[in-house]
Amino acid sequence: MLFDTHVHLNAEQYNDDIDEVIERAKEAGVSNMVVVGFDRPTIHKALDLIEMHDFLYASVGWHPVDAIDMTDDDLLLLEELAEHPKVVALGEMGLDYHWDKSPKDIQKEVFRKQIQLAKKVKLPIIIHNREATQDIVDILKEEDAEEVGGIMHCFSGSVETARECIDMNFYISLGGPVTFKNAKKPKEVAADIPLEKLLIETDCPYLAPHPYRGKRNEPAYVKLVAEQIAELKGLSYEEVAQSTTENARKLFKLER
Repeated sequence: MLFDTHVHLNAEQYNDDIDEVIERAKEAGVSNMVVVGFDRPTIHKALDLIEMHDFLYASVGWHPVDAIDMTDDDLLLLEELAEHPKVVALGEMGLDYHWDKSPKDIQKEVFRKQIQLAKKVKLPIIIHNREATQDIVDILKEEDAEEVGGIMHCFSGSVETARECIDMNFYISLGGPVTFKNAKKPKEVAADIPLEKLLIETDCPYLAPHPYRGKRNEPAYVKLVAEQIAELKGLSYEEVAQSTTENARKLFKLER
């Protein structure tokens, strides 16, 4: 069975066929998924989904691109939702220097506040990083994020950075890019990092793996990620599926 640790089934891309998408995921062997909410609309939709499906869980947070829009009330909402029995993490949170909607200083402030909240409510965090690796690593260290740990979502950095994150109590999560022919770093990370520190995800509807690259992604395709990691590590698909599922259940404190 597979555990997709990062899906956006709450995205509008699934408005017309969400039931079929979920059914295909089950047929592919996906046992659990974490639906990630990153602003008020996506958070509320994630909560609706986890109420309807017992195998879905949620993570709630505030995306760095929209950091400028986050209010004190939003932070209070995250704290309240952290009590929900099926909210298993806070995030996605972090820094995104690709888009310029939110100034870097505001992104950093919102990131720090969410790490502090995670420590208060004792939940792991899911990290979004785009073109901001050093600042993210520095903030995680300064805020003692190791206390709660979490996931480096859709990791695209170097083996060295991956090891540094593992030392801070984080798992490395790989998605569709590990299947891309030109994706040198994710393949190196998949081959090098111990299986007990790896997770798998789709980040659907984005970043569909080969041979669906450029099309809408969906959770069923997480099987292709697991197969690629197995090939890179010289392991069986079953070993990768079992270990990454156990890793996710351990991180999110879910019963076996």
